[in-house]
Amino acid sequence: MNSSKLNKSKYGYLFISPFFIIFLIFSLVPILYSFYLSFMKWDGFNDPVFIGADNYIRLLNDPFFFKSIANTFIIWIVSIIPQLSLALLLAIILNEKFIRGKHFFRAVYYFPNIITPVTLGVMFALMFDWQTGSVNKMLMGLGLIEENINWFGDPMLSRLIISALMCWQYFGFNMLLYIAGLQSIPDSLYEAAQIDGASKWKIAMKITLPMLKPVLVFTIITSVIGGLQIFDAPLMLGRGPEDSTLTMIMYLYEMSFQKFDYGYGAAIAYAAFVIILIFSIISAKVSKMNK
Repeated sequence: MNSSKLNKSKYGYLFISPFFIIFLIFSLVPILYSFYLSFMKWDGFNDPVFIGADNYIRLLNDPFFFKSIANTFIIWIVSIIPQLSLALLLAIILNEKFIRGKHFFRAVYYFPNIITPVTLGVMFALMFDWQTGSVNKMLMGLGLIEENINWFGDPMLSRLIISALMCWQYFGFNMLLYIAGLQSIPDSLYEAAQIDGASKWKIAMKITLPMLKPVLVFTIITSVIGGLQIFDAPLMLGRGPEDSTLTMIMYLYEMSFQKFDYGYGAAIAYAAFVIILIFSIISAKVSKMNK
């Protein structure tokens, strides 16, 4: 009996081994090698030269890095608030039994999530082009503006466009998560509240939101992690005036793959990792504070 269990466990290790082998080769080794490079000066051609903590000291005195942090947080905050609010509102509406065609609308709202960020970036760049963009033409056709607006010529407007892109792409995904959370709430709780004469507002505040809290925590944390790594869409739209759309990952890309300063790029990567980790922990603590 014991030998049979032992043989079965060996097969289990065999089946899970591909994941760990792939993770080791393509994830763990590059992560460790990047940490090693962060203490080196390397252009990708010559041998790496050990320079100690110089890359991190340089990072702390780099105004472009702090500018990229500020841009990332502005874009993320402006995007995340309407994104999660809209997702929750639509989830509550589409979870109602009397709504017809709910499956169609769920699919329509989720559709932007399957489009690549690069494609969306190109699409928004064409839509908001100040000379030939459809947005300016529509606004002029409605009589709301008299001349074309140079959307990407204004720092705040260019950030708002990227925030709108992110909100449009990800609200459908979060909506489906909220719908799944809503469907896991027992109907007996709502029936008991209705018998007691509770209003819809009280039901939402005392039953729906507390029961949905684990899903809310999950979406907030994943939004922090994903939002602070924005790269594809801003890259397609450019750095913007006064580097207004330069994000942390964009700056990492520029230093590593355009200027071939791989050591400094690795230092930026680890600094971004620490920032994302800190804010993920803060978000988890704040979300669970009153649990």
